[in-house]
Amino acid sequence: MILISKNITPKGYQGITLYPFVILRDVKLKKNAVLLNHERIHLKQQKELLVIPFYLWYGLEFLIRLVVYRNWNTAYRNISFEREAYTNEKKQHYLVLRSRFSFRKYL
Repeated sequence: MILISKNITPKGYQGITLYPFVILRDVKLKKNAVLLNHERIHLKQQKELLVIPFYLWYGLEFLIRLVVYRNWNTAYRNISFEREAYTNEKKQHYLVLRSRFSFRKYL
């Protein structure tokens, strides 16, 4: 389900996925196929990790990468979940072909 909210979406980000919702900063973004595919990849990741463990893993991995890289954006872009989503966001059939737990390839 897609929601529109400037208040929930962090500043500097176009969208955020909080299972089962994809929250976009602006209604115009509903037409952005690449962004929507990116967020749908996150939905799949969250579902296969049963949601709460996904957020715990995401947060812990972000903290580890922040210590390693000492840069917020670099740490964020190197989280395995984000690496999978950014690498495959332009492949519209990716989710059909994706095997379970594919984010592990990006650790």
